[in-house]
Amino acid sequence: MNAILLDEPGGPEVLHLGTTATPKPAAGEILVRVEASGVNRPDIMQRKGHYPPPAGASPLLGLEIAGTVVAHGPVLAGVTFPPIGTKVCGLTNGGGYADYCALPASQCLPWPQGYDAVKAAALPETFFTVWSNLFTTARLEKGETVLIHGGAGGIGTAAIQIAKAMGAIPLATAGDAEKCALCEKLGATAINYKSDDFVEKVLEHTNGKGVDVILDIMGGPYFSRNLQALGMDGRLVIIAMQGGPKAENVSLTRIMTKRLHVTGTALRPRSREYKGDVAAALHEHIWPLLDSGALAPVIHATFPFAEATQAHEMMEDGSHSGKIILLHS
Repeated sequence: MNAILLDEPGGPEVLHLGTTATPKPAAGEILVRVEASGVNRPDIMQRKGHYPPPAGASPLLGLEIAGTVVAHGPVLAGVTFPPIGTKVCGLTNGGGYADYCALPASQCLPWPQGYDAVKAAALPETFFTVWSNLFTTARLEKGETVLIHGGAGGIGTAAIQIAKAMGAIPLATAGDAEKCALCEKLGATAINYKSDDFVEKVLEHTNGKGVDVILDIMGGPYFSRNLQALGMDGRLVIIAMQGGPKAENVSLTRIMTKRLHVTGTALRPRSREYKGDVAAALHEHIWPLLDSGALAPVIHATFPFAEATQAHEMMEDGSHSGKIILLHS
C-alpha cells in the first residue's frame, strides 16, 4: 500500500510517499480503507523523534482517519465489529497516513449524517481528546467556566463547541482578531493573548472568581498564570507543551490555598478499554449534535495525500484555524 514514510527524524521535508506492507487487523481490530487522515500536533512531535508510538502500534504517522471497513480481525470478547462496507471514522494508535489502517473497532464511530470523509476525519483525535480531558479528567459540569487555550486550533474549536453544548461557559485565548472572532462565533468569550493579559481578562469576566477548569496546550510558560486564573477547587489539565516543559516562579501556596488540582494527560498511551469508553460517551452525547448540525468540525485546509510535507509546514507555522486534513485519492 502507499504510505507517508520518513527515514529519519527531522523537519517536514523528511516525509515522502512510499510503499509498505498492508497491515493485518489483530483480534478486535478492523481494517479500514482510508479516504482522509487528520494532521495533528502529535504527528509533528513523532516526525521530530520526540513522541514514539506505544508498544505494538504502527510506526507510521497518523492518529485519526475516515474511510470504509474492508476486513475484520479475529473475534475479541466484548467487541462489536461494524459491518464490512460501513463508513467509519476512528482514533488510531498510529498508521493513519496510509491507504489502509488497522485499528481497534471500539475506537471507531460512524460518520455523522451528511458527512464526507474530510469532515469525518476531522473528528476523532480532537473530539476524543476534548471529551477525555474536559469531562473524564477535569469533570467539567454544567454551569462551570472553562478557559481553553489555543481556541482557534483543532482542539480549541472542538472544545469550545463541546463545552458549550454540555452547558459549560467557555472562554478561549487566541492570537489575532480573526481567530478571536472565530472563537466568539463558536460560542466562547475570546481573549487576545497578544494584546491582553489573559489572567486579568479571566478575572474580569468571572467577577474575580477565576475559572473552574483550564485546558492548556502551552505548558511551562503558562503554568504560573494558569494557577492565578483558576478559582477555588479549580482544575488545570495540561495536554501539550507547545511553549516548553519548564515552569518558573510557581507558587505552591496558591495550589494549597485554592485547593487546585493539576494534572497532565496523554491520550495515545491509554488502553483500548479507556478509549472505547470515550467513544461510547461521544456516541451518546455528541454524535446526535453532529447529526443535527448543532456541532461541526472547523476545517482550515485539505491537502492531497502526497503533500503531507506541505500540511506539516502549515501545522507548524501556526497560521491555521481548525483542522488540516490529508485527502486520499
